[in-house]
Amino acid sequence: MTPPTLSVVLATYNEAANLARCLQSIQAIANEIIVVDGSSTDTTRDIAQSFNAKVTKTSNKPNFHINKQMAISKAKSDWILQLDADEVIPQKLRTEIKSVIRSDSPQDAFWIKRQNFFLGRFLTKGGQFPDPVIRLFRRGRARLPQKDVHEQLQVDGDIGWLTTPMQHFTAPTFARYLTNANRYTSFTAAKHQQLHLPVNLASVANHLFLKPITTFFLIYFRHKGFVDGFPGFVFALFSALHHPIAFMKYWELKHA
Repeated sequence: MTPPTLSVVLATYNEAANLARCLQSIQAIANEIIVVDGSSTDTTRDIAQSFNAKVTKTSNKPNFHINKQMAISKAKSDWILQLDADEVIPQKLRTEIKSVIRSDSPQDAFWIKRQNFFLGRFLTKGGQFPDPVIRLFRRGRARLPQKDVHEQLQVDGDIGWLTTPMQHFTAPTFARYLTNANRYTSFTAAKHQQLHLPVNLASVANHLFLKPITTFFLIYFRHKGFVDGFPGFVFALFSALHHPIAFMKYWELKHA
């Protein structure tokens, strides 16, 4: 009986600093690697091709989940592992993935925990661990709604859990964190515009004061972000600042 096959799929944009590390971590278990690239201006596509990836060049869409779904749709294997270029699959997790897809598992998809790297360490609190995401699934049993940058895959079937976490280097430097934050706040501002969010005293108070204070309290105190020291404080602070920054970008869009 032929063993089940695995496609690893990614959507990329200017990921030359991360992509090789990601692809090296899955090369041994992938039957095919699919990369949908949003017209990177660095060597991202060259790096992908050096790993024999099937590369498709497209536009860099504000909601990058559209390109992720495009990559998913191109996969031909029995199982699909969807990754971001800044994620790494450790050896123990590779072994677990191989075991699961070869075991005739009754589940159609699996949650995978993530260790998030921020300001020189993996965060352990503040809602940043276990930070589960659905990434491993049978082909044809899951898809992205493509409505939000933080959405999960919608799965038609049962979902299980893998034990070993992946590593997520979303912010290896603070400059990279700010780049990501700029993209996310712009996306939120665009959503405010689509919903015609009113600009009045109540919305100003909500987005400039109430939401930031509530977000900081939840991350730093309720979810014990203080355990992670200074990185935990900075993460809580800048997560709270997402709301006023996005609102001010929306105000700018509205009055442009």
